[in-house]
Amino acid sequence: MAVRAPQVPTQSVNEERFHAISFSGKLDVGELLTGTPTITEINPASPSVLTITSKAVNTVALTVNGLTVPIGEAVQCKVVGAGMTPGVRYRILVVCSTDAGQIVDGEIRFTAA
Repeated sequence: MAVRAPQVPTQSVNEERFHAISFSGKLDVGELLTGTPTITEINPASPSVLTITSKAVNTVALTVNGLTVPIGEAVQCKVVGAGMTPGVRYRILVVCSTDAGQIVDGEIRFTAA
């Protein structure tokens, strides 16, 4: 599997964008994400300015950082940041259960433009 450096996309304060994170590298062979992920803004955490909706495990193959992620191995969400400050890097914590009884976590990062 090819490995790519993480990308830090930008999001305009006027945009509503879908973001995704792959957990393929954290899952055992045949293991899948299950349930509804917990997704929270962690930086800057106060005051919270992001509205995060449509939190879900992927039900179709997705491309994340140029790599195809199979069904059940990524989490996606919609982010609205009307109160964001341009130039600030925002971090979102994503936590999800697996069908093997594990809990995995990761971060989505982007810079406000």
